Amino acid sequence: MAGPTTEFWQERFEKKETRWDRGAPNPQLLAWLDSGALQPCRIAVPGCGGGWEVAELARRGFDVTGLDYTPAAVAKTRALLDTQSLKAEVVQADVLSYQPGQVFDAVYEQTCLCAIHPDHWLQYARQLRQWLKPEGSLWVLFMQAIRPAASEEGLIEGPPYHCDINAMWALFAQPDWAWPKPPYAKVPHPVLVHELGLRLIRR
Repeated sequence: MAGPTTEFWQERFEKKETRWDRGAPNPQLLAWLDSGALQPCRIAVPGCGGGWEVAELARRGFDVTGLDYTPAAVAKTRALLDTQSLKAEVVQADVLSYQPGQVFDAVYEQTCLCAIHPDHWLQYARQLRQWLKPEGSLWVLFMQAIRPAASEEGLIEGPPYHCDINAMWALFAQPDWAWPKPPYAKVPHPVLVHELGLRLIRR
């Protein structure tokens, strides 16, 4: 399998080398919640990492399933929920093969896509569509991690892998997905990159 392994991510957590972790929920998620755009529903959070978004959604009345294939991430998310007396399902699973017992109303995709090698993006995009009910929402933050070696020499570097918006348009293509018109919300990120936040509708 191309790209980072479970062991790679486990080591990052064990050594506390998690610079992508804000120590709080993503501000764009909070904006969607506070505006009422994203309302309580059955929602999945793939690649849930430290669990900040899982906990915030659970606090606000969502039926949340957090997914991660790294044992340390699963343990950290469960511990965070326990300390705040919150309830959510947290599953250790590979997002490329995971199949839910029932479809979701929404998926919150923040750091999973950019952590997966592009070799697996098509499979992951198919998974996301299968997880969602028709007209379900994919609340996504596309990581913008532009590197000179990528644009000048064509190298694929990461994680995080750059989620070029043109590539994302092809990956989540119409008519399978409905896109909003740009511009999209620009969200600063701790590792000197930024994310583009938007909502896609599964057709």
